[in-house]
Amino acid sequence: MTTATQRVIPLDQLRMGDVDRVGGKNASLGEMISQLGDAGIRVPGGFATTAFAFREFLAHNALEERIAKRLEALDVDDVAALAKAGAEIRGWVAAAPFPKALDADIAEAYRAVAGASPDATWAVRSSATAEDLPEA
Repeated sequence: MTTATQRVIPLDQLRMGDVDRVGGKNASLGEMISQLGDAGIRVPGGFATTAFAFREFLAHNALEERIAKRLEALDVDDVAALAKAGAEIRGWVAAAPFPKALDADIAEAYRAVAGASPDATWAVRSSATAEDLPEA
């Protein structure tokens, strides 16, 4: 698997140059882990799913075309219509199954992070990629 097709990446392998792959929050966590550990500052570990994984998920469920069609005639000045479209699209995404490879990669990364604490609690953060790029 090439870095371009990685679905899941441990946070300690990420740097600020990975914003386009995993978003700003994830890249920042990776940067903090690498830069602050020697100073004795503890930054929680974890893993990030990638933009590639998200695109693969959309394709696996034929959601990209469905979402585009739903949005093509949307009046962006109509707040009620925006809310309705957003809720509908979120429903499609939430109901869609993961591709088997993504499911396996996430399960493997979770086991690596959980170690001897499979019942531990975790923070889950969303991290968009485009909003953190210099041209955004």
